[in-house]
Amino acid sequence: MTDTPADTITFLGTAGARVMLSKQFLASGGAWLDLGGIQILLDPGPRSLVHTIKRKLNPEKLSAIILSHKHLDHSGDINVMIEAMTEGGRKKRGLLFAPADALETDKEPVILRYLQGFPQYIETLAAGKSYSVDDVTFETPVRHLHGVETYGLLFRTPRHTFSWITDTKYFPDLAAHYKADLVIFNVVRLQAGLPLEHLSIPDVKRLIIEMKPKAAILNHFGMTVWQAHPWEVAEKLADETGVKVIAARDGMIFDLGTL
Repeated sequence: MTDTPADTITFLGTAGARVMLSKQFLASGGAWLDLGGIQILLDPGPRSLVHTIKRKLNPEKLSAIILSHKHLDHSGDINVMIEAMTEGGRKKRGLLFAPADALETDKEPVILRYLQGFPQYIETLAAGKSYSVDDVTFETPVRHLHGVETYGLLFRTPRHTFSWITDTKYFPDLAAHYKADLVIFNVVRLQAGLPLEHLSIPDVKRLIIEMKPKAAILNHFGMTVWQAHPWEVAEKLADETGVKVIAARDGMIFDLGTL
C-alpha cells in the first residue's frame, strides 16, 4: 500500500508591507508549496533564499516560481531564486509565472532581462486564465485592486483546493472568485478606512462568512495586525465566523490533509 501524496505549505515569511519589511520584525521570504512532490515557490520576497536554506528546502528541486505582483516585499529575491533554481543558468529548467509589468522593460521590470532566458519557459499571468505545473493547476481569476498588476491564485491538486488572496483592496465579488477548502488571506491592516489597497481584518471576516471555507489562514501582516497579536486576532475571527482560522507563523508548515 502506497502513501497518499501530501500537500503542504511552508510559510518562509509572514511580513507584509513596507514597515514590516524594512524592520524585519517578521521574515519576508514568501511561501514554499509542496503539492504531491511538485515544488512551487510563491512570492520570494527579501531573504527568501536564506529562509529556504534554513528550512532545508532545495531551490534546485523547484518546478516553478510564481510572482503575484512586483512590489518589493513579494519580489525582492525573485532574481536570486531564478539563479538558484537553474543552478546559475547552467540548467534551463523550471517555470516562471509573473504579471506582464514585472517582465516588460518599458514598465520597470523586477525580473532582470538576462535571467529571463534561464527558466524552461515564462508564462505571463492574466485575469481569467488557468495554468499547470505537472498535475497541479492554478487559476488567476481576476485582477486585483492594487497599485501594480496583481493576481490571486486558486490552486487545484488531485487531492485539495486552496486559494491565496494576495494583496488587494476589498471589492464586492472577491469572495466568488476564490471559494476553496482552504483560503489564505494577505491581511495588512487591522482596521478599514486607510487609503491603502490592502485587506483589513473586517474585510477578511466578511469574506470568511461569505466563502465558508473549511479553514482560513491569515498571512502577510502589517504593523497594526502584528501589534494586535495575529494569533489572538485569528482566535477572535474563529469565534465570530465559526470557521477554523489560523495565524501563519514564520516557518509554519500547514498540511492540507488536516482539512
